[in-house]
Amino acid sequence: MERSEPLAVLSCEEASCSSWGACGASKNLPTMTTESLEIDDGLYSRQRYVLGDTAMQKMAKSCVFLSGMGGLGVEIAKNLVLAGIKALTIHDTKKCQAWDLGTNFFLCEDDVVNERNRAEAVLHRVAELNPYVQVSSSSAPFDETTDLSFLEKYQCVVLTETKLTLQKKINNFCHSHCPPIKFISTDVHGIWSRLFCDFGDEFEVSDTTGEEPKEIFISNITQANPGIVTCLENHPHKLETGQFLTFREINGMAGLNGSVQQITVISPFSFSIGDTTELDPYLHGGIAVQVKTPKIFNFEPLESQIKHPKCLIADFSKPEAPLQIHVAMLALDQFQENYSRKPNIRCQQDSDELLKLTICISETLEEKPEVNADIVHWLSWTAQGFLPPLAAAVGGVASQEVLKAVTGKFSPLCQWLYLEAADTVESLGNLGHEEFLPRGDRYDAFRACIGNTLCQKLQNLNIFLVGCGAIGCEMLKNFALLGVGTGREKGMVTVTDPDLIEKSNLNRQFLFRPHHIQKPKSYTAAEATLKINPQLKIDAHLNKVCPATESTYSDEFYNKQDIVITALDNVEARRYVDSRCLANLRPLLDSGTMGTKGHTEIIVPQLTESYNSHRDPPEEEIPFCTLKSFPAAVEHTIQWARDKFESSFSHKPSLFNKFWQAYPSAEDVLQKIQNGQSLEGCFQVIKLLSRRPRMWSQCVELARLKFEKYFNHKALQLLHCFPLDTRLKDGSLFWQSPKRPPSPIKFDLNEPLHLSFLQNAAKLYATVYCIPFSEKDLSVDSLMDILSEVKIQEFKPSNKVVQTDETARKPDHVPVSSEDERNAVFQLEKALSSNKATKSDLQMAVLSFEKDDDSNGHIDFITAASNLRAKMYNIEPADRFKTKRIAGKIIPAIATSTAAVSGLVALEMIKVAGGYPFDAYKNCFLNLAIPIIVFTETSEVRKTEIRNGISFTIWDRWTVHGKEDFTLSDFINAVKEKYGIEPTMVVQGVKMLYVPVMPGHAKRLKLTMHKLVKPSTEKKYVDLTVSFAPDADGDEDLPGPPVRYYFSHDTDE
Repeated sequence: MERSEPLAVLSCEEASCSSWGACGASKNLPTMTTESLEIDDGLYSRQRYVLGDTAMQKMAKSCVFLSGMGGLGVEIAKNLVLAGIKALTIHDTKKCQAWDLGTNFFLCEDDVVNERNRAEAVLHRVAELNPYVQVSSSSAPFDETTDLSFLEKYQCVVLTETKLTLQKKINNFCHSHCPPIKFISTDVHGIWSRLFCDFGDEFEVSDTTGEEPKEIFISNITQANPGIVTCLENHPHKLETGQFLTFREINGMAGLNGSVQQITVISPFSFSIGDTTELDPYLHGGIAVQVKTPKIFNFEPLESQIKHPKCLIADFSKPEAPLQIHVAMLALDQFQENYSRKPNIRCQQDSDELLKLTICISETLEEKPEVNADIVHWLSWTAQGFLPPLAAAVGGVASQEVLKAVTGKFSPLCQWLYLEAADTVESLGNLGHEEFLPRGDRYDAFRACIGNTLCQKLQNLNIFLVGCGAIGCEMLKNFALLGVGTGREKGMVTVTDPDLIEKSNLNRQFLFRPHHIQKPKSYTAAEATLKINPQLKIDAHLNKVCPATESTYSDEFYNKQDIVITALDNVEARRYVDSRCLANLRPLLDSGTMGTKGHTEIIVPQLTESYNSHRDPPEEEIPFCTLKSFPAAVEHTIQWARDKFESSFSHKPSLFNKFWQAYPSAEDVLQKIQNGQSLEGCFQVIKLLSRRPRMWSQCVELARLKFEKYFNHKALQLLHCFPLDTRLKDGSLFWQSPKRPPSPIKFDLNEPLHLSFLQNAAKLYATVYCIPFSEKDLSVDSLMDILSEVKIQEFKPSNKVVQTDETARKPDHVPVSSEDERNAVFQLEKALSSNKATKSDLQMAVLSFEKDDDSNGHIDFITAASNLRAKMYNIEPADRFKTKRIAGKIIPAIATSTAAVSGLVALEMIKVAGGYPFDAYKNCFLNLAIPIIVFTETSEVRKTEIRNGISFTIWDRWTVHGKEDFTLSDFINAVKEKYGIEPTMVVQGVKMLYVPVMPGHAKRLKLTMHKLVKPSTEKKYVDLTVSFAPDADGDEDLPGPPVRYYFSHDTDE
């Protein structure tokens, strides 16, 4: 045999041609150079919050080699390019076939007709995902004779569709290289998948979890060996034994400050440290901060790991499965080695041969795992096939492992993961052999796994996809590959999203390109999805799904849908969609991600609980007094600054405009006040009018006065009310942890933070008051000239009461004194007499907080205000990046977890389409950082017993048909006659229609339902809640199911 040349790599081609047909698409973005490594926050902001800048910069220096551009390889390529590595080489020796159209979303029919090499066919489409990444392709032969020295320039090698002997050779080369080249191999064979990682003998991880270091407020430390540290009451530390902490701000036992201690957890509120007997006694205060320490992971090469594999268990109901799949897949590798092919689809002879090989190989492994004949047979029958959603899930996990390999961020997989989709075939029944055979179309690979009947069911599905962000785009890709909504007579995908595409979306919403920015997500995604599969029928909308759009998304609409899938980013919207699915008995598939974490939840009528059946505990609110006067953490100061932004630049201008829209004449308002009329909000509005700046210099003056008020006078007032030596009734100091005494800040224009606050506050005041300004106006010299004329009043203590009760809420209305009233009259008279209450004076611009526009000053104002307040209270400040995340409530996001989650949802969708039983469905929680993937059974629907064998579930709905003269008494009797139990209470939403003990309700029995319910003309029914008398006096009423009351007999249910 001739020795092949070193693997050739084609020169990098620019991503200048859009795969969706528009040329020059990616030239809008600059090419990132490895010298500067400046991170494009506009593109990468959501991912930066997942990985951090250090990992992002390491990634931007990393080169990856990826072999195999089938469905799994292209999935990994997509995720890596979106993430922003430096360079990716994609390699493949195979030509495009019709089969590939159902597995590879970047191939089109033209590629098949022209028999293009798969890597070359997808090159431009992969490259245009991110112009910062150099993508090149190779189609050179790659076998046991290949000189592997070309791999030395890569930090990570990823193999798919590579035979095991070659995998071993390449892994040995990578493992023995100095430093080791990180090695990953992964494959999907039908409904089974395998992932293996080897990052060398000693792989150092800088941060194993990616979680923010914990900060714990201390209430006591004992003088003992070991010393016991106790946290503040009701604040569990959430630490683990063996972790390290450092200490600061301890009074008394000051010797601990700056030291690093390893801890042992004693209880949720205490832990022990080293010997504290020689230290001074603890007095008060102190914060313990978690210290992240690097961890070394040891990997074995593939050859060793094959014999005694370390596997991650994903489904704890089948802990033996990974080893059983491991040995079956090794047998598959041997089968391919022996016969140069995979087992034939549904061929019993090949299946029996694979079983023999599996039994033999099992004996060679150290643990000699039991052979599971079912696994072996299904592997043999489906190995030639390909399940695209499984590839999406495994591809997401594998891509995250590549990012770990090149950054040292997060805990790597040690060392095997087997994900399978056996649940998708176990309920298929005894289908004939021909069900699974190829038919020469794009769905052959998928058909080989689940059969033609289920393929057709998917094609005939009506799907409602709510949301078209990252998960929405991934779901549309899955629909296109599976042929969902492509039936000739039936089938349709309806997708809705009101949002426009922003630059930050391009980092994970892979159907969008730079030239799509500010175009509607749903329309753009629909168009891009048709490029993947032109047979898809898709209807794109721009609507929110909420009560206001129920005329569009009516009961009739929901009843036409087979499955509803949510791709939403907030709980309220999920709860609403769930309520609509519950009312219309529709399956709902929900999912979400936050950084590397993700979840899926499957809701099936009559079988499972609904999304609303469980509620997460509400987010802990920061107490009002903490925000206003006693911040203890930078999160408090950021929220305070965000509130100041809303109040000054959004809420007050909005109130101002609404008031003057209601009362267009200032003269009228003055007359009404003088006549003693109370006009809501008028005193605040008149105050704003009287202090309205009319030129840039006055905006600067206003900003300077606010600085003095917020960061100097506020501190002096607090110290006036509570001097540093103030003690509580029990004798303890008032100013002790978590309360921090403030220190007044003296304004200094030379301080960058002071200057930033002044510039951005003045800029925002000018914007809301419609006052023009230039860049020159923002210069230090111009500001200094203006400030020289500004008079700052000395602090005078006030008699205001400072709220210290943590349970107290912010008052809704500030009471207005008679002095305030007199002052308002005077100020308005003055404005009128000086012609400062004209029509233009009675308008302000309302600002909407926008976190992603760096030029508007919103985040800059909040950062400066927050950090000045932090400095005032001696709190560690936050940089602009962290401030933006907290103030903007940004959800960290990365393409890897999004792809994995959407793949898992699509697998469950197949089961729902097949009408599978309860046991087949699985919810999933994953955290790719740790990594952990846990499949659990869905929550089985609960039955509520009423009495006498009468019961109901959340999916039950009783119905009563009435007529025009149907009374409430008739309704109650109808329920009794039809369902055998008499309601004692009837409720419509929050409105009590009939409660016997309430005065006057007995008379309502004679009223018609029309009169009581007052339906709109188009409404055909109303949903009511009924309850029943308890079994014993004094007990609560027994709940009943919803009762849908139809206003006439001829209405269809």
